[in-house]
Amino acid sequence: MSNTVPHSAGTAVPRLALPAHACDCHIHIYDPRYAVPDAAVLPNATVAEYRRLQARNGTSRTVIVNPAAHAFDNRATTDAIAQLGPENARGVAVLNPEVTDAQLSELHAGGIRGIRFTLFDPSTAVTRFEWVEPLARRVHELGWHVQLHWRGDQIVEHADLISRLPGSIVFDHMGRLPRPEGEGHPAFAIIARLLGEGRSWVKLSGPYLDDVGPEYPSRAAVVRAYARIAPQRLVWGSDWPHPTEKEHKPDDAHLLDLFADWLGDAELRRRILVDNPAQLYGFAPA
Repeated sequence: MSNTVPHSAGTAVPRLALPAHACDCHIHIYDPRYAVPDAAVLPNATVAEYRRLQARNGTSRTVIVNPAAHAFDNRATTDAIAQLGPENARGVAVLNPEVTDAQLSELHAGGIRGIRFTLFDPSTAVTRFEWVEPLARRVHELGWHVQLHWRGDQIVEHADLISRLPGSIVFDHMGRLPRPEGEGHPAFAIIARLLGEGRSWVKLSGPYLDDVGPEYPSRAAVVRAYARIAPQRLVWGSDWPHPTEKEHKPDDAHLLDLFADWLGDAELRRRILVDNPAQLYGFAPA
């Protein structure tokens, strides 16, 4: 089989073979059957194409995050979980306050284990800051986490709100700490405090969102800083099909190679790729 994968540059495999049950904790599946009207649905970003990335990179577990193109319709995500198998896939939904308890129960049965609030650009967001706390309290009863895709300055601005949230909090894309501050940004201290309290997790994903490739040097420092503080609270994600990157898609094998280089230690990589995702998303221990 060819190593060519839609929405991914290059054809090489990662230099290091991944451990069994390695989990890609942040991808999106686009299914035109469930797109909202006038939404920009990426072509060739279905389960079939994602399986090709799994074959290239060597991951076997997956966490699917409902994309903006599907708004509050999470069927593309739950359908993808069913295709990949509930023993190997979980999902993160996008919800509004109108969701019913019955719908929440149905989503849980379908493999959903968290809700996401993508608010880094409020002008294009489908969710609202004022929805976060009420919905977080509702899904906490199911044991779900709250995933925040917020900029570093938004994390600082809404630190009191974050501190009130029950349950686990997952910070998307390393907390979107801007250059050149990186781990010197005030948001890092907030995330670090929550990591120390055992209340938060960080996704080591999307280095291209706040740095320039192909090496993303400031993200290397951020990843290492998180690993020094709380290696047991970190997970990794590819962010395939890289919806923010319109013209130049990254090389997914290269992103994995960078991750391996930044962390160095094989046991630490295994913890982040296998053990931590099993704990956060409820996979069977490897």
